[in-house]
Amino acid sequence: MKLGHWIALVALIAAVYVLWQIKEILLMVFAAVVLANSLNLLARFLQKRMPVQRAIAVLASVLCLLAFAVAFVWIIVPPFAEQLQEIFVLVPQGINQLDNWLDSLNRAVSPDIRRYLPNFDSLLQQAMPYINRLLGSSFAVFSSSLGAALNILLILVLGLMMLINPRPYCKGFIRLFPSFYRRRVDKILLECGAALEQWIVGALISMTVIGILSTMGLALIGVKAALANGILAGLLNFIPNLGPTISVVPPMAIAFLDSPAKALLVLGLYIAIQQFESNFLTPFVMAQQVNLLPAVTLLAQVFFASIFGFWGLLLALPLVVVCQIWIRRVLVEDVMDRWNQPSQPSDLKTEPHPEPTVVTETVLRSNGEIQDSEETVTPE
Repeated sequence: MKLGHWIALVALIAAVYVLWQIKEILLMVFAAVVLANSLNLLARFLQKRMPVQRAIAVLASVLCLLAFAVAFVWIIVPPFAEQLQEIFVLVPQGINQLDNWLDSLNRAVSPDIRRYLPNFDSLLQQAMPYINRLLGSSFAVFSSSLGAALNILLILVLGLMMLINPRPYCKGFIRLFPSFYRRRVDKILLECGAALEQWIVGALISMTVIGILSTMGLALIGVKAALANGILAGLLNFIPNLGPTISVVPPMAIAFLDSPAKALLVLGLYIAIQQFESNFLTPFVMAQQVNLLPAVTLLAQVFFASIFGFWGLLLALPLVVVCQIWIRRVLVEDVMDRWNQPSQPSDLKTEPHPEPTVVTETVLRSNGEIQDSEETVTPE
C-alpha cells in the first residue's frame, strides 16, 4: 500500500478506538435523539390541530410531557410503590412455596419413575444464583440513584436542545461525509426519522394496552398487587422477548401462594395477552414499521446488552431499527449491489471539478414538518 493508504488505515483505527472509549456517551446521544423524535411527534400533532408556530408547539409538547409525568407520579406512583413493596415480600414466599410443592411432589412419585424425571429442586437451586445476579445487575441502574439521575438529566437536556434547534446538529453530521454522498445521507436520515417515529408510536400503544390488559386480568383472577404487576408488564414490554418473560415471574410467584392452579391461570393469561399483542396489536399499530426478524431482535439485545449494559438492552430495538436502515442503504445498496458495476447512480456520482454541491437537510424544520430545504456547500 502507498503511504496515504497507511495513514488512512491508522486514522480509521484511531477513530474506532476513540468511538469505543466514548460508547456510553454516544448511547446517551442516541437516547436523546429518540426523546427528541418523541417530543417532535407531539409538537407536529399540535401544529396540525392548531395554527401555532413551532416554538409554541415545542413548548406545549414539553409542558404536556411534564404534566403527564406529574400526573403519573401523583396518581399511579403511590399505589404502585406500595404494591411494589408487597411484591418484594410475596415473590420470595411464592418461590419457597414452589420449592416445597416440588419437593412434596417429588416424594409422592415412586422411585422407578423419579429416575426419569428432572430434579426440579436441584434445577431451582442452581438457577437461583443466576436469577439473583440478573435481578441485581438489572436494578443496579436504579440503586445508584445519583448516576441514573445524571444520565436521565443529560438525555433530557440533549433531547431538548436537539428539539429546539436541530439544524446545526444535522448539518454537522452531514458534513462528516464527502460532498458527493451528502444527498444520499439526507435521504437515509429521513428514512431513519420516519422509522423511529413509527416505532415510538407503536411501542407506546403496545405498552399501554399490555399494561391495561394485564392489570384487568390479574384483578379478575384475584392476584395481589395487580396494579403493580400490570404496570411492570407494560413497562417491560418495551424490551421485546426478554421483558414479557421476566414480567410473568412476579405474578406467578404471588399466585402460587394461593394455589398452583391460580399460577397456571396467570401463565395462561400472559400467554394469551402476548399472543394478542403479537398477532393482532403489533401488525395493526406497526404496519408501516421496519420489519425485524425475531432472531435478529434477540441477538441484537444480547449484543447491545453485553456492550452497553442495561441501557443497551433498553435501547436495543431502536438501535436495530436505525442500524438496519443504514446497513441496507449503505452497505447493501451502495456498496455490495454496485460492486464492479461500470457506472454509479446519479446521487453517488462524483464531479470532475469541485463545484458547489446541493445539500438537503433532514431535520425538523421551523414549522415542524419534514421538508426539503437546499443549501449550497462548496467542497474544499
